[in-house]
Amino acid sequence: MFKKILIANRGEIALRVIRTAREMGIKTVVVYSTADEKSLPVLLADESVCVGPPASNQSYLNIPNILSAALMTGAEAIHPGYGFMAENPDFAEMCREHGIVFIGPTPESMRALGSKAGGRDIAAQSSVPVVPGTGVLEDTDAALLAAKQIGYPVLLKASAGGGGRGQKVIRTQDELAKGFAQAQEEAKLYFSDPALIMEKFLEEFRHVEVQVMGDGQGHVIHIGERDCSIQRRNQKLIEEAPSTLPESLRQEILSAGVRLAKHVNYAGAGTLEFILDREGNYYFMEMNTRIQVEHCVSEMISNLDLVRMQIEIAAGEGLKLQQEDVVLRGHAIECRINAEDPDKDFRPAAGKIDDVHFAGGPGVRVDTHTYSGYSIPPHYDSLIGKLIVWHENRDKAIHRMKRALEETVIQGPKTTIPLYIKIMDNPFYKRGAVMTNFLKTRMVAPEA
Repeated sequence: MFKKILIANRGEIALRVIRTAREMGIKTVVVYSTADEKSLPVLLADESVCVGPPASNQSYLNIPNILSAALMTGAEAIHPGYGFMAENPDFAEMCREHGIVFIGPTPESMRALGSKAGGRDIAAQSSVPVVPGTGVLEDTDAALLAAKQIGYPVLLKASAGGGGRGQKVIRTQDELAKGFAQAQEEAKLYFSDPALIMEKFLEEFRHVEVQVMGDGQGHVIHIGERDCSIQRRNQKLIEEAPSTLPESLRQEILSAGVRLAKHVNYAGAGTLEFILDREGNYYFMEMNTRIQVEHCVSEMISNLDLVRMQIEIAAGEGLKLQQEDVVLRGHAIECRINAEDPDKDFRPAAGKIDDVHFAGGPGVRVDTHTYSGYSIPPHYDSLIGKLIVWHENRDKAIHRMKRALEETVIQGPKTTIPLYIKIMDNPFYKRGAVMTNFLKTRMVAPEA
């Protein structure tokens, strides 16, 4: 087992990894930007190294500085968390070249699955259904031809994208030329890669994802699925596990996820994302080759530590569980508490937290890096923390989440808490009628 690992991330996920590593007897080094000098991960890690100024490309995306920090402190491995370097195959390869273990999949797996075009090809080879669409489009003319064949509306997506970035809905031929150029620019800005693919746009669908863990030798298990349908701007707000899908459909999607991961001898934690239309047809969308923000709900229903499993696999200890060893029990819900104003189109609300009190009690978990007096930097995402609850069934979990939300007090920035309280009371949500357009179409009283 490793004696020391470096965490190439910030915020709550950095603290999450520190906690598991400490329980495993592993020393931790955390890198940080000058904006995060007083963050909890920096205060609680065994060692910390400043890698640059607030701008991400000069700190958390600064590969030479991160690798130098690992070598200087004697870290044997790097945990990338999520975001930043987590899905960068070049970084993973450079770690390998410097004799540092990358806690995640191989660069080869990341390259194969990292682009949406590549993921579609692998899904097809694994007999996993995909949304009607294309590989990488060469130019606008190719996009016009593809849209004619697929049928409007269509969705342009950055092939290297994620987190809802680099996506544009095109409803008519007249919108396509301008929309193609805009999507390319956004893809280049966020991912340094202008490549686009096109898919049929589904007006209303559910977003369900499968959590897998593999040992890199063909042994892959799933740890259930999560419903992540409640979103804003294609980014998740509320996640829960398990989904409310019919059992036969659940099992079919879980099997598809494992089958695809086995096809590439996947190593470590990964998430296969699917969308489902109103008729119950499901389609593979993409695979995230890292730990997810919402991994907590899978941990709550399985009583497993996914970060520990990541570290054990990376250290060569293999995947110690068979599928029959994974017992899923009860229901878990996670609300991402963001410093945003839901009444003003989720405008970010960075600033000082004057006072904070998080909920507690049975079945309540809080993952956060914030504290009273902490200032949320404007340079990164607006996540304050994650509030997660567990109960024996979904109805009781909803009641527990509402209680926990009402108990949580954050003075200073606007947050998404008031919105989540309304959602917990929403009749559509209570009966599991969740779609990705939920905020626009279902935050009203149900029809008689």
